[in-house]
Amino acid sequence: MIEARHLRVLRAVAATGSFSAAARELGCTQPAVSQQMKALEQSAGTPLLIRTGREMRLTQAGEALVRHASGILAGLTAAEEEVAAIAGLRAGRVRMVSFPSGSSTLVPGALAQMRAAHPGTRVSLVEAEPPRSVEMLREGDCEITLAFRYPDARGSDPAAEWEDLVVRPLLTDRLVGVVPEGHRLAGAERIGMAELADESWIAGCPRCRRHLVEVCESTGFTPRIDFATDDYPSVFGLVGAGLGVAVMPELALAAVRPKGARTVPVEPVVQREIVALTLPDLARVPAVAAMLDELVAAAAR
Repeated sequence: MIEARHLRVLRAVAATGSFSAAARELGCTQPAVSQQMKALEQSAGTPLLIRTGREMRLTQAGEALVRHASGILAGLTAAEEEVAAIAGLRAGRVRMVSFPSGSSTLVPGALAQMRAAHPGTRVSLVEAEPPRSVEMLREGDCEITLAFRYPDARGSDPAAEWEDLVVRPLLTDRLVGVVPEGHRLAGAERIGMAELADESWIAGCPRCRRHLVEVCESTGFTPRIDFATDDYPSVFGLVGAGLGVAVMPELALAAVRPKGARTVPVEPVVQREIVALTLPDLARVPAVAAMLDELVAAAAR
């Protein structure tokens, strides 16, 4: 294998014309130069220098290697500088994927702090709901995914789907009921899910919809879902128009102003866990680790 240090020696010998002069330029001994040139010729499998007395001349193979050496060494130097910049958070990139209510609440503050602390690191964001967002992480389309999971009403372990990932818990997000302002239960301090058994329901993303059905069935009824949308303003609009009821994460309430709808605590208490996910190898990348820390700090705020 041709090593960069051998190329540096060959280039110095070609420029100075002798081992001793190359040694002076490189700050090493003449025997060290001779040994490295011997090792390089063994790697190349052909002579690179013609020794005529005290002068050295390049063979055709030596000329070819010197011609490529400058570009190789320049590229290596540039790569070393770029890696050092990334390691020192003076450069780099983090691609994030988040579900919508996370994008509008947790992410902005975390991004602002990241940009202020490490302006050379570029962070991008696209939106996707789990499980698609988690697939994007595993497929190499991002470095960090914000996701959520519900406790399984049927007793299976929801953590198993992420056992190959690094999981950074951010917060626990409670679900609340959303009913029209004129609804018979709009002024209640707390309502049971079973009290809404005969209502028309508005459901969210597929994962939220599945969990809604599980919770309702655990209380004795199957919800009649007439509308489904993962756009929270649309949920409020439909509820406000008197078209049905819904449950919604409190995190979404921070980003949407309800109009014509009232929120009411529900029983049983339903919570979802909000987390940031990455791959084990990516967790050691400085920019990714810093962004994860900023997300944790944003959730705490």
